[in-house]
Amino acid sequence: MNKGRSIRLTKNKDSYGITFNAMASSCEVIIQSTDKQLATKLADIIATEVWRIEDKYSRYNQRSVCSVINNSAGCSIAIDEETYLLLNFAQQCYQLSDGLFDISSGVLRRTWSFQGDQSSEGNNDNFPTEAQVKQNLTHVGWRKIYFDQKLIRLAKGMEIDFGGIGKEYAVDRAIILAKQLTNSPVLVNLGGDLAVTSSRLNNEPWQVAIEHPDTDNNDLNLADMIISLKTGALATSGDARRFLIHKGKRYSHILNAKTGWPIKEAPRSITVVAPQCIQAGILATLALLQGIHAEQFLEEQEIKFWARR
Repeated sequence: MNKGRSIRLTKNKDSYGITFNAMASSCEVIIQSTDKQLATKLADIIATEVWRIEDKYSRYNQRSVCSVINNSAGCSIAIDEETYLLLNFAQQCYQLSDGLFDISSGVLRRTWSFQGDQSSEGNNDNFPTEAQVKQNLTHVGWRKIYFDQKLIRLAKGMEIDFGGIGKEYAVDRAIILAKQLTNSPVLVNLGGDLAVTSSRLNNEPWQVAIEHPDTDNNDLNLADMIISLKTGALATSGDARRFLIHKGKRYSHILNAKTGWPIKEAPRSITVVAPQCIQAGILATLALLQGIHAEQFLEEQEIKFWARR
C-alpha cells in the first residue's frame, strides 16, 4: 500500500518532526518527545492510516471505494461500517446546509476547472456556459442516493466525492491513534487542517500560523495570523489556491450544489476551531456557502472563527 511513499523524521530541540505527502498535500506531525523509537513508531502508524484513508476514498484511485461506487451507478454496492458512517455524516451536512453542501456535486468538475488562473484578459477557455452547468446539474442531488448500513445505490450518471470531508476525517483518525500510543503532546497537520492531542508540555499552547489568502502575491507584505491552540482542531477553507478569473472577475472553487455556480460574496478564507477536525472543516465550508452571510452563520454556531474578506 505504501509503495513509492516515504516518511521523513527530523530531530528538533525537544521534539521530532514527521513529514510525508498525502491527499495532494504536505503533511506534518510533531511529537513533543526526544524518544526516537516512539517518534518512529508514531510516524509509521499515522502515515499508514492517512494513506489508507486516501487509498480507500480518493476519487483519483480507480480501485478506491469511491471509484467503485461511482463506476457502478445504477446498481447497489455493498459498503462497510466506516463508509456508512461517512455517508451518514455527509447526509447530516446536506441537511444542515439546506442542500448547499452535497457530496454528489463533485460531478460538476466536468464543467469547472479551477487552477488558480490569474489571467484576466479576454475569456477564460475553461469557463462554462449556462447550458453546460444546467446539464451537469441533472446528475447532482443527494436525495437521489439510497444508502443504508449495508449498501449504497446512485442514480445513473451520478458520482460522489469524499474530498470535502476526507482529509479532516484522516486528521481525526490520526489523533485517535496518537492518543492510543502516547501521552506526549502531538500535533497532526494535513495540508493546513490540523488537530492536537493536548497542550504542549508545561500547558503551553501550540502556535499555529494561518496563511493569508494573498500570501503568494509578492507585492504584498502580509504577516501570517497566529492562533494559540491547546485542544481540539482547526481547519481553513477558502479560494487561495483554487479559483479562476474570467473577464476580470474571480470565481471561487466552492460551488453551490443547487445552482452549479460558484458562491458569491463569501470571505476569501475562513478558519474555524472545533473539538474535531471534521467538524471544523465542514463548518468552515458551510459558512463559505452562505456567501455574504458567512460570519452570521458561524456566530449562530457559537464557535471560534476568523474570516478574511
